Amino acid sequence: MYRVHYLNPISPKGTALLTPEYEKTETVAQADAILVRSAAMHDMELPENLLAVARAGAGVNNIPLDRCAEEGIVVFNTPGANARGVMELALCGMLLGSRDVVAGINWVQSIKDTENVAKQVEKGKSKFAGREIMGKKLGVIGLGAIGGPLANAAIKLGMEVYGCDPFISIDAAWHLDSDIVRVKTRDEIYAECDIISVHVPLLDDTKKMINAEAISKMKDGVIILNFARDLLVDDDAMEAALKSGKVKRYITDFPNDRTAGMEGVIAIPHLGASTEESEDNCAKMAVRQVMNFLENGNIVNSVNYPNCDMGICTKAGRITIMHRNLPNMLAKFTAAVSAENINISDMLNRSKGEYAYTVLDLDHAASSAVAEQIKKIDGVLRVRTIK
Repeated sequence: MYRVHYLNPISPKGTALLTPEYEKTETVAQADAILVRSAAMHDMELPENLLAVARAGAGVNNIPLDRCAEEGIVVFNTPGANARGVMELALCGMLLGSRDVVAGINWVQSIKDTENVAKQVEKGKSKFAGREIMGKKLGVIGLGAIGGPLANAAIKLGMEVYGCDPFISIDAAWHLDSDIVRVKTRDEIYAECDIISVHVPLLDDTKKMINAEAISKMKDGVIILNFARDLLVDDDAMEAALKSGKVKRYITDFPNDRTAGMEGVIAIPHLGASTEESEDNCAKMAVRQVMNFLENGNIVNSVNYPNCDMGICTKAGRITIMHRNLPNMLAKFTAAVSAENINISDMLNRSKGEYAYTVLDLDHAASSAVAEQIKKIDGVLRVRTIK
């Protein structure tokens, strides 16, 4: 029996996938796995028996990744499960940025209690005139699960689309519309496009990538969309660009103390994945990943350990090992198994930074003695006997 704790409400569409071998526990201390959305875990005491944490969403800033890795706890996320919801909101943001809809709505609310509202609307509506997006140039930086479909949708709306993604996967590339113009650098996007949408992870290379230098290379009156990560944009540079008119409008799904009240900003309260469909998809993916790991030892979509998938074990035994990424570890594992006169029929080892994961399929069921010998090896963090 596996025990699962929910730190946040999780969509029933996901939890319904749990078989009778799983039970919900109200106590973190009893949990073999945790399902979480936005709850903060950094100050939480993690029980020794905890094996996995699954985030029903993409961002994992609320989870202590390094501490989990050190304690042999796999952290999963659900990349792509909420992509459609985020893409549709980015498309909405592009329209809101091109047409002064938000200011117009706010103005109507300000005159709603006066006489002859309809007459005032006809007189004042010219203040909120905008531009159509058809024929405009959209630049998409990052052509993955969100940026790629956004680029495709924009082509269908009659836009001229430029895309930049030096690390695009083969699968993502296959799904791109052939009319999308692929460019090699962000600078080409900056120079060419009327609207720019960023869809990249937050890395050293991308932190504050939309800064004063980048903005200086853009067209006057550019519209910038950020539905990826708050820190991709330098708030000081953005405020200056909005005041000067270099940037016409900045649409972000990540309001902060600066941008929430910044003139020229449309700040959306992080609604990208806030759809019933996204929450259902994230929950289902998170639950499936946890079940696959607990039952088979497979890791798919982990953010702190390498992906390692051996499928369902068809052999007599399977042992999984979480360990530091050190030389000669495999030799030590195989020596421990062979010392018990057990043959290794198949093996898979993957590493990710300082950590590694090894799966050993055996011709005979693994004895407790084998697991104990492997645990004694310096650098081993956790050993599980799956079968």
